[in-house]
Amino acid sequence: MNYLSTRGNAPTLRFSDILLGGLASDGGLYVPEAYPRFTTAELAAMRGMNYRELAFEVLSRLIDDIAHDDLRALIGKTYTAEIYRYVTDQENPADITPLKTLEPGLHILALSNGPTLAFKDMAMQLLGNLFEYALANSPSAKATGGKLNILGATSGDTGSAAEYAMRGKHGVRVFMLSPEHGMTRFQQAQMYALQDANIHNLVIRGVFDQCQDIVKAVSNDLDFKTGHRIGAVNSINWARVAAQSVYYFKAYFAATHSNDQEVSFSVPSGNFGNVCAGHIARQMGLPIKKLIVATNENDVLDEFFRTGVYRPRPQTKHTSSPSMDISKASNFERFVFDLSGRDAAKIRQLWAAVESGGSFDLKADGLFDRVANFGMASGSSSHANRMDTIRTVYEVYGTMIDPHTADGLKVGLEHREPGVPLVCMETAQPAKFEDAIREALGVDPVRPAELADLEAQPQKKHVMDVDVEAVKRYIAEHAR
Repeated sequence: MNYLSTRGNAPTLRFSDILLGGLASDGGLYVPEAYPRFTTAELAAMRGMNYRELAFEVLSRLIDDIAHDDLRALIGKTYTAEIYRYVTDQENPADITPLKTLEPGLHILALSNGPTLAFKDMAMQLLGNLFEYALANSPSAKATGGKLNILGATSGDTGSAAEYAMRGKHGVRVFMLSPEHGMTRFQQAQMYALQDANIHNLVIRGVFDQCQDIVKAVSNDLDFKTGHRIGAVNSINWARVAAQSVYYFKAYFAATHSNDQEVSFSVPSGNFGNVCAGHIARQMGLPIKKLIVATNENDVLDEFFRTGVYRPRPQTKHTSSPSMDISKASNFERFVFDLSGRDAAKIRQLWAAVESGGSFDLKADGLFDRVANFGMASGSSSHANRMDTIRTVYEVYGTMIDPHTADGLKVGLEHREPGVPLVCMETAQPAKFEDAIREALGVDPVRPAELADLEAQPQKKHVMDVDVEAVKRYIAEHAR
């Protein structure tokens, strides 16, 4: 399996090479040359598999430069009840992603049972093991000393998931950028309380989009990137979204009785990584009726799927679903690449406009008409919508959800179709968003006992201005 850049001017590489590199050398994102597709018989054979077995079936089609026995071992090491230990389904604690049925045909896929109580643990824990394996076994990694300096940006949950996955990993350092304001106290403390020597939290006096811009600027400085062995854990890294595609298969099989059925998924969306994983699953043959893109007040993606105009805002709004407070959705480029018929020249033209502070309109050249072929829908929600949804789900179904999952349910229900199961992808456990839950329900969510005093623990962080060169200097100094 070879991988090519969405912008067409970077070398074609194998999985292990793009795993350690992140962005392509031309600024694009790596995608497979062609999506492998499961046959009807193969999908039938996958029904009833546990999560580890499904992960191997899906990922072994996308990764062919890691020996199957080694890949199976890495997956087995990752997806265990010991790591995903916060499963509330006591009848089957080994089901690390149980399907919560609210009513017939309406479900939530529980994805937040990992160490940081967020869905990003599902891919990030595997990424940590893949990095460590590749650094020890890849010839190109060995040739450069078997070291990797990970640079990432977070609007809430990516940072803690990455740091918990990478802490203590041999040869790996993490430099994680986060905005000074916007995340909850719990989210900040999860990151800043880590005292591991290989973890560096850089708090930027700005918003997430500026953090993400810094990451891209550093990654696009090829001399610096190569010299300091910079890698990525944000969903610009193909391995992240590939690993996330697995739980779409898990949810599909759990919500249906046969492969003749279709399922729609509602996905709380910021950086488009989670929705992109669903798009990958559909391209691989999973019978998905609709992928519903649920945004908050930062509704750039909703505007696109309604109008064809992609128009990142100069400033994001701080909301009660902060992990979605994103204006520039990195993974959207992968989707538009497929939408355009894999026209790399077109992608270069479109993203040149975006990167210069502009926008693009796909209705003008007819490309937007193709969106219907991909079964996409969208919607947005307000703070009041989220509070109402949290209350309704708690009162009617006895289930407490976080504000991001509330975004997903609110928008998903607007697109629900009779006879088609609707699965909302859970974003995080309510404990991470105590202020919002208290406002909606008048009670505090229960958090795991070992996290009870998280915010009171000593914090290690470095506050910086929005300055690419300053970030480079910090990395250079601490990467030695």
